[in-house]
Amino acid sequence: MRKSAIAIVLLFFVSCETQGVEKEKNNVLENENTTKNTTLVEENVLDQKQKVVDEKTLDNGIVIQWIEHGDGEGVVDGEVYKLDYKVYLEDQQVIDGNHLLNKPYIPFLVGMNMQTKGWDIALNELKVGDFAEIFIPSELARGEKEVKGLFPANSNNILRVRILDKMEPTRVVDGNKVWVFEENPNNTVLFDENTKITFHAMVSTKSNPLYINTYRENKPFELKLEDHGLVPGLKKSLINAKKSDRMLVLVKSKDAYGAKGLIDLVQPNEDIFYNILVMDVVPF
Repeated sequence: MRKSAIAIVLLFFVSCETQGVEKEKNNVLENENTTKNTTLVEENVLDQKQKVVDEKTLDNGIVIQWIEHGDGEGVVDGEVYKLDYKVYLEDQQVIDGNHLLNKPYIPFLVGMNMQTKGWDIALNELKVGDFAEIFIPSELARGEKEVKGLFPANSNNILRVRILDKMEPTRVVDGNKVWVFEENPNNTVLFDENTKITFHAMVSTKSNPLYINTYRENKPFELKLEDHGLVPGLKKSLINAKKSDRMLVLVKSKDAYGAKGLIDLVQPNEDIFYNILVMDVVPF
């Protein structure tokens, strides 16, 4: 498989890697006769330079320029929003975006290190309906990290983003929130006391991004409800999951490691965020 250079792609669609800008161009060519294609229409909205109606500069160097002010509620940590976005380098090279996967939006859980630190800081300044261009200095972007041929180390990022809507949880279990954003309705075997679930997960907290990533070693978790040792809130949240489900799960600290935390991985009283792809659910 090709090495992906797109941060959100890595978080949501690890099994479907891309070729960055090249793939974006291919998507356009493949759909050039579909002038009413919604994805392409929204892509054009992001690409067009538009008049700035408001601007705010933060002390950390982030600059937010509003193209449009929405009238929805303010973005807050711990909630999921539908983002239509692109990330550019200062030379206007596109290095990230939902359109690279021909998706009209990406579900994004704010405040839990799904992307670089600058994203969470900037998004907290926005509200539903906002369309903004955000300058993120390199130290709040990818810092010294680089992907050869795509973006160099110490690159400033420019995020053009529309906050389309807030996504309500699919279910809430004892205060733990689950957002199922992709599923195959043909899969009917549910995870319960009679089945075993196999799933990949990327795990973060507010203080520690991506401290577990089962994709790296290609070693997904396997779990039965009767098993011990797993975070109780995650186990509860996975009940009724099906094969191919993609979900975001936010487990409250009281149902995770509580006031004790977990060595140097999870701080006391920290919530835990799981980005999950269910590989299989089978009877045993």
